[in-house]
Amino acid sequence: MLIRCGYDIRFETDTRTAMMAMLSLHPSRHQDLRTPQRLMADPDIPLYHFEDGFGNVATRLTIPAGGVTLSCDFVIEDDGMPDAQAPDGPQMAVEDLPDAVMPFLLGSRYCETDRMMAVAWANFAHYGTARARVDAIVSFVHNHIEFGYHHARPDKTAWNAYQERQGVCRDFAHLAVTLCRCMNIPARYCTGYLGDIGIPPVDAPMDFSAWFDVYIDGEWYTHDARHNRPRIGRILMARGRDATDVALTTAFGPANLVRFEVHTDEVQSID
Repeated sequence: MLIRCGYDIRFETDTRTAMMAMLSLHPSRHQDLRTPQRLMADPDIPLYHFEDGFGNVATRLTIPAGGVTLSCDFVIEDDGMPDAQAPDGPQMAVEDLPDAVMPFLLGSRYCETDRMMAVAWANFAHYGTARARVDAIVSFVHNHIEFGYHHARPDKTAWNAYQERQGVCRDFAHLAVTLCRCMNIPARYCTGYLGDIGIPPVDAPMDFSAWFDVYIDGEWYTHDARHNRPRIGRILMARGRDATDVALTTAFGPANLVRFEVHTDEVQSID
């Protein structure tokens, strides 16, 4: 399966403003590219790419006074398979988990495990396996939160989403991640492209998507609390503890977002 992805994003500023962006593919998908993936800036300004502490490709730039347009367009090959399901075996004890996954058990900026601990244990302690617990958490979050773009706000945490019962895909992911961590299941936040592939078309503007991974039986498995079903054509950009680590853009000063267009479509050829 070939998928064409990309974006056209414009910021306007009154003064020079430093920015960090997470708008590149995750290195784990580089071998699947069928056309070059180049982040373009208009006007043509220096872009510096580096690998962050979570293995993501981050970009540093300085927006000139007036603004900048960031764009990208590429074709990537995908196996066309839905998200894999974890085995339904015993949950790993915390003492047996690898050191590298331990940070994904801890609370973070948008995932307040201390506030959600009692809720998690009251609702999910009786499930006998990690997969059963995660499936129950995903279904709970899916049914608990009403999706709507007008519910989005940048400071909304997992606890806020639980209390308000409204949000966007990042809020679904934050709440599910938090509940999994409360149940001693490592969980990490992911962001990337997810088009309307393998499902009826959705009458809404295309956007980037948020989902999460859980660590079960020595492997990471993808789950999506917003959609509550395995999906096809998920293209990873970045992953971390929560949206703080993988924010699409972080401006170090005033910068107004005036255009935001994303495309993710199955195509039959590269041309």
